[in-house]
Amino acid sequence: MTSPSKNHLGPLSQLIFSSRWLQLPLYLGLIVAQAIYVVQFLRELWHLVETTLFHNGIDTAAGADSAEATIMLTVLGLIDVVMISNLLVMVIVGGYETFVSRLKLEGHPDQPEWLSHVNATVLKVKLAMAIIGISSIHLLATFIKARAMDGETIMWQILLHLTFVISAVALAYIDKLTQPAGRHVEAH
Repeated sequence: MTSPSKNHLGPLSQLIFSSRWLQLPLYLGLIVAQAIYVVQFLRELWHLVETTLFHNGIDTAAGADSAEATIMLTVLGLIDVVMISNLLVMVIVGGYETFVSRLKLEGHPDQPEWLSHVNATVLKVKLAMAIIGISSIHLLATFIKARAMDGETIMWQILLHLTFVISAVALAYIDKLTQPAGRHVEAH
């Protein structure tokens, strides 16, 4: 299989095709954002360890019913940071691979399994699923703090979560409808 070389593209085609590299600073910026999330995770983890081990318990004056609820909320915050970081990895690696240039990871032992069949639609479905996971963490935290929150805020969070779920189902369904017959792409 031969690929077109730069010499066979006209100047306008070359400019349009090369414009994909304008996305590179965006992906590099997301890598910086991920580093910031790592710092945030370490701060929250250190605060949890320091508060529970070195200060004889957690201050529950912030609206939680017990030290256990406060620990659970902090752990949910840590999980939230990890899930957002996973989302960033999917966008950085999958987006770069899909829209900018191949990473040439074939055969690399650490190549993500999903990367071998990523395309824009699969990436959208994966992102939607990650957003649902993040929303679920926030909703669980809301339920833990429910006594300290007003019903309208809880209702809007539930409606927003359901909107994410319906959107993800719609994306997956549209993907299924637009696939050629006999072709099934797994969205692990």
